[in-house]
Amino acid sequence: MADDGLLGDGDAERAMDVERTRIAHELIGRVHGLPAAAVPEALCEACATLLPEMSGLSVSVLGNGTSSGVVLCASDEVSSRLADIQYTLGEGPSLEAVRLRAPVSATDLGSPPDTRRWPLFSVQASRAGAAAAFSLPLAGAGAALGTLDLYRDVPGSLPVERVRTALLVADAVTLTVVALDHASPDPEGVVTWLSGAETDREEVHQATGMIMVQLGVSAEEALLRLRARAFAQGSTAVEVARAVLNRSLDLRDD
Repeated sequence: MADDGLLGDGDAERAMDVERTRIAHELIGRVHGLPAAAVPEALCEACATLLPEMSGLSVSVLGNGTSSGVVLCASDEVSSRLADIQYTLGEGPSLEAVRLRAPVSATDLGSPPDTRRWPLFSVQASRAGAAAAFSLPLAGAGAALGTLDLYRDVPGSLPVERVRTALLVADAVTLTVVALDHASPDPEGVVTWLSGAETDREEVHQATGMIMVQLGVSAEEALLRLRARAFAQGSTAVEVARAVLNRSLDLRDD
């Protein structure tokens, strides 16, 4: 992309529009016509190609009526783990990006202010292999549709040019998700790969219901108990939910 310092405001804006269009066409072109099951992996591969300086990334989309995303795709195990950690703990840059509808960064997960801002997430994320994390909202017309979540295995902020590129990639991911959703043959506009991404979270919802009945508590308390158990044993909420559902774990024994 051309150096904005050498361009007037109008030229810089036009250059940005050209780059935004190029990135959007590249992402949509990589997934267009693919079988539904192949879309998530292709989307992540395209994003990783456009953001080679990142150690890994994931794309999460919001489930129905929730403020936390379900992982649509992840480029590696660390990225997937970071998303699960945030869902389990209920804190982290991804959740904050959705709430604020603005980019959120944690440039050094081993030091303040990130350790004060997200005391639980910063510890777990560091153990998972992330030294810095960045979350960009996928901005829909009314609310965030999800997030593009990036991490690096070394601390430090991103150069302005890299931040600009990441924002353009997030815009393109949003356009891709919306375009594929509108192209769905489903009359409700829910494409197979998008609805399928909610499977893990459904297990958490089902397990929460079982815990409510077993312990005689509210839904909020049941989910809190599930998340607390996950944190205590170093698991994710999904892993604990599966143990509850297959009856290998009974929280009444706690």
